[in-house]
Formats: sequence, C-alpha cells, structure tokens
Amino acid sequence: MYKYLLICLILSSGSTVTLIAKNDSSEVSPIRLGTVAGITTAGFIYGHALQNNLWWKGEKTDFYFNTDRDWEYALGADKLGHAFFSFLVSSFYSDMLLWSGVDTATAIYSGTGIALAYQTYVEIRDGFSRDNGGGYLGFSPMDMAANTLGAGFPIAQYYIPSLRNYSLKISFDWQKYDKNKFGAIIDDYENTTHWLAINSRAIIPEEWRETWYPAWIGFAIGHSVNGLNAYGGGNHELYISLDWDIEAIPISGGLWNVLKRTIGRYRLPAPAIRIMPEITWFGLKL
Repeated sequence: MYKYLLICLILSSGSTVTLIAKNDSSEVSPIRLGTVAGITTAGFIYGHALQNNLWWKGEKTDFYFNTDRDWEYALGADKLGHAFFSFLVSSFYSDMLLWSGVDTATAIYSGTGIALAYQTYVEIRDGFSRDNGGGYLGFSPMDMAANTLGAGFPIAQYYIPSLRNYSLKISFDWQKYDKNKFGAIIDDYENTTHWLAINSRAIIPEEWRETWYPAWIGFAIGHSVNGLNAYGGGNHELYISLDWDIEAIPISGGLWNVLKRTIGRYRLPAPAIRIMPEITWFGLKL
C-alpha cells in the first residue's frame, strides 16, 4: 500500500554515486527543521485521507494477517513497490534533515525510522480492513519485509560504500494507463516498472570513464508484469536498459542536490531489451 504518498513525497534522494552529502555540523536550523515537520504532517494527513477513501472506508474486521493470497496480488510486484516507496521516503527525509543541519548518521537513521513508522501504520490499518476479494488487504508480513529492506537501504549504503552505485527507480507507461480501471497509475502494476539502477562506476573500467565514457550513462534492470488476474495469473517481465544519471549534471549545493535526486528517482525513457518472457527490443522504453 505504498502508493499515493508517492505523489507528495516524490521529492526523494539516494544517489547512485553518493548516498547523501555528509553534514557533521551541529548548527541545526529551526526554520528548516520546522519545514520538514510541516511536510511530514501534511503528507501524513493527505496520505491517510486518500487511502482511507480508497481502501479503508469499507467494512472493518478483527485484525488479521494476509498470508494466503498475498503473492497472488500482482505476482509480488507490489513488494517491489513497497521497497521502492520506503526507500523513497527514507532517502527524502535523510536529505531534508541534512539540509536542516542534522548530522549524517542521525539523519539517515531518522529517515529510515520515519519511513518505517508510516508504512507500519498503513499495514496495521490494512489489518483491520476487510478484503473484498482483491487479495491486497490484511497485514502482510512480506509487505513489511519489503518496507524494511527499502527503508534500510540508505543505512546499508552509508556503511557499505559499494552499494552507493545502486539505486531504486520507477517508471510508468502513461500511454497504456486506463484511468477508468485504476484510481492512479501507481495502482496499475502492468504499466509500472521497478528498476535497479546501476552506476557506470560499478561496470565501466575507470580508464574508460576518464577518457571517453560519459558519466551520465548508467544501466538498469527492470521488472514488470502483464496479464494479471485476481488469482495469481499473469507473467513476469524482465528488462535490461540504459539509464540516465541525472546526478552527473554539474550543478550542486543546497536544494539543487535534492532536486537532482528528485528527478533521478524516476527512470527516464531509454533504449531497453526485454529478456523475459520473450526477447523484444525497445527503442525507448517508458
């Protein structure tokens, strides 16, 4: 249920090259910290109201776990969505707290805590909402596992530098989205692709990058689904693609870094090859 806060929390972070700019000062700005608190309050109220209208306004029930049909819904693609959104929120708050003057470690751990707090709230509310056959309500242990992995990824990047060459992204095929069938495109997993972006530093030899290989061209591995139904039917799709590293743009400082990471959270159209279920070439994959 990661979905609709994506709209207001798309201001994300988490670089494929650097995690976040370190801040070891003790000069916390009350105004900036107040801005972060205001964003948090507004985002929570908006997210709660929207999800309550879409999923929680129906019949209530005793708390229960969703373990029987959890993987039938979207063939597990929603788990990638949970991981992505948790990473998105965790990274966003890490950056915003750093911008406020909070030290690096505290900012990263706080971002993870905020992301997990909201996602846990959502799962608990799901646990008290009766499912009408879609297979997506009820407290999902696997959703929480995905939430934890996504929210904790910035912490792993902080302690393991090699992980900073990897990031999570998302893209949508807006042309195929049926707004009469889904409340928002992020509910439409058949036209949503989740990506693991790989910076060229992890693949291209350093001497190549120093001479002729552009720093802004990376790679990505994508996953989507098609032919879904409510009973576990459908197919997985896997892609290999080029990826544009927006953070390589030589502009930095202040909120510019957040802006670049914001745009960089969305995987922009690029050439790609679908390798499963059949090999297909895409001149531009949305």
